[in-house]
Amino acid sequence: MNTSLTATGRKLRQATMLAAALVLLSHPARAAEEALPLPPDIARIADGPQYDECLDLLQQDADDALAFAENWEAGGGGEGAKHCAALALLGLGEAQKAAERLEALARTSRAAPAARAQVFSQAVQAWIAAQQPGRAFAAATMGLTLAPDDLDLMVDRSMVLGSMGRYREALEDLDRVLQADQNLADAWVLRAAALRHLDRIAPAIAAVERALALAPDHAEALLERGIIRQMRGDTAGARADWEQAIRVAPDSPAADLAQQNLALNEAGPSRR
Repeated sequence: MNTSLTATGRKLRQATMLAAALVLLSHPARAAEEALPLPPDIARIADGPQYDECLDLLQQDADDALAFAENWEAGGGGEGAKHCAALALLGLGEAQKAAERLEALARTSRAAPAARAQVFSQAVQAWIAAQQPGRAFAAATMGLTLAPDDLDLMVDRSMVLGSMGRYREALEDLDRVLQADQNLADAWVLRAAALRHLDRIAPAIAAVERALALAPDHAEALLERGIIRQMRGDTAGARADWEQAIRVAPDSPAADLAQQNLALNEAGPSRR
């Protein structure tokens, strides 16, 4: 049974979660309006051709996947059917229902601890989409009891803590992550944002510069550096970063936020 994320899947998943964190931190109301995409590399908690078929359907049509999963579950499909149905609900924008089902499955599943931890991670994504950071924090913490060294879950929890204004606790998780792997650009971006919110601007700059040294076209890092530059009075530098964020990821939440910041700058101080 494959219970680990591929390297590509991990990067895509973290990008999805980071985008969600940016929306929560900057525009909380939008989190209730936009469901998160399905996880790019789905943790498996079952085997068999029906499970494979249902997961394949998820990537094509969430309505079809949900119908398949419900029929399968009615016929005794077990954990695989429940998992697929919950992910289909997430894909359909039913974030709260998906979160409840994913969390319940992660609690009761007979799968290996690592797989259950990844289902808790999916529940975190769903709770974020449902604009319930408290439940997201609880799900991440439960996942970490199963897999204490899971860096993805630590990053997840740090994002949720940041969205709740608990920046010092977020830094504790991020410090653990970066002690284990100093090459995670997303973690450096989140560290920069947490430090900025704590008015620790010098280390925030160092953190975002480290992120950009690792990933020069990292849209969220460019967005964050632009915010810090704006705070320091470097309007031209902020504009350059936000324009670059839009160029490298034009359809991303980071680009949306960068565009809004540019519009506020154009409007002048009276509109900020």
